[in-house]
Amino acid sequence: MNTEEGIALRGEGPDRTGPDPGDAAPGQGREQQVLQRIERVRRRRARVREDRITLAHGAGGKATHTLIDAVFLESFRNPLLEPLEDGAVVDGLAFTTDSYVVTPLFFPGGDIGDLAVNGTVNDLAMCGARPRYLSAGFIIEEGFPVADLRRVTASMAAAARAADVWIVTGDTKVVENGKADGCYITTSGIGTMDRPVRLSAAAARPGDAVIVSGPIGEHGITVMLARGELDIQADLTSDTAPLHELTGRLLDACGDGRVRCLRDATRGGVATVVNEIAEASQVAVVLQEDAIPVRPAVRGACELLGIDPLYVACEGRMVTVVDPRSTEAALTALRSHPLGSAAAVIGRINDDPPGLVLLRTAFGGTRIVDLLVGDPLPRIC
Repeated sequence: MNTEEGIALRGEGPDRTGPDPGDAAPGQGREQQVLQRIERVRRRRARVREDRITLAHGAGGKATHTLIDAVFLESFRNPLLEPLEDGAVVDGLAFTTDSYVVTPLFFPGGDIGDLAVNGTVNDLAMCGARPRYLSAGFIIEEGFPVADLRRVTASMAAAARAADVWIVTGDTKVVENGKADGCYITTSGIGTMDRPVRLSAAAARPGDAVIVSGPIGEHGITVMLARGELDIQADLTSDTAPLHELTGRLLDACGDGRVRCLRDATRGGVATVVNEIAEASQVAVVLQEDAIPVRPAVRGACELLGIDPLYVACEGRMVTVVDPRSTEAALTALRSHPLGSAAAVIGRINDDPPGLVLLRTAFGGTRIVDLLVGDPLPRIC
């Protein structure tokens, strides 16, 4: 069971030898009891229980969030960092940084190079900024082919031109053979806040629409299949792409304050994004399963692998929460751009139960969509 309900019911929290004084009264339903137990778990102070870092700490799920809260936020806490947005906005500038590790380095539709540029451009775009300048740091393994490095840098240059940004500084380190997967890249970016917007995961309000800009899960499934370890054939390419033009059209169409939040659905997929919004805004995000766009090839591969597409990474898709009065304007703006042509409303914001994501299934039931537990998906970004 991948929910905090499962954690609480297994008695992994403190003082579980008897009834919890916070449990629902005997007359209350089981659903209310479950929700109360989830809320108690979430109120506990984040604590890393492991003695050593595991792959799960980088998977984008619960372990990642615990690591960030209990180690990095605890050490570096300040007003600009605390919101944990895709970037920080200060003095009219947006600033972000990200590191890229992917196997294989080259996959259908892209490679680690354009991934590094597009990912950082998109983090700036999610702040409402116009991306301007990037830095690039390389950690290269001894023995890495120079031809492959040229291929990576050529891809980065092409992606930078397409996004109208300059790579203006950087760094290079070489490590011993066997100490890296060929090449790792870290990019940082600066963008200018040309529009008077303030976007935040904490800004969602009951009644708002939740929109995704296109079919989900294509990048993650493409990379997994490109490894050749799975006997699955699918005509798929990564969705890696710069989203700043798309966000610009959206913000211009909706007007001041009507776009509450923008998030690109990378590690942990759409499920992680909507959980972050629900928690930050203390609202309920209610998704409609049959409204979520998933290409048949992605859905088929996910079914064969036992993976929920909601948790699979995208690199050219974003989730936005907009004022209900701007829903049609938002969809029109997104669909006017090739990267948003299949944009769809996938859910709504409710006021209860706060902090949770619910999925209305195609069969008429409802289930909780929680953050990932452990590391069920291969590393893909």
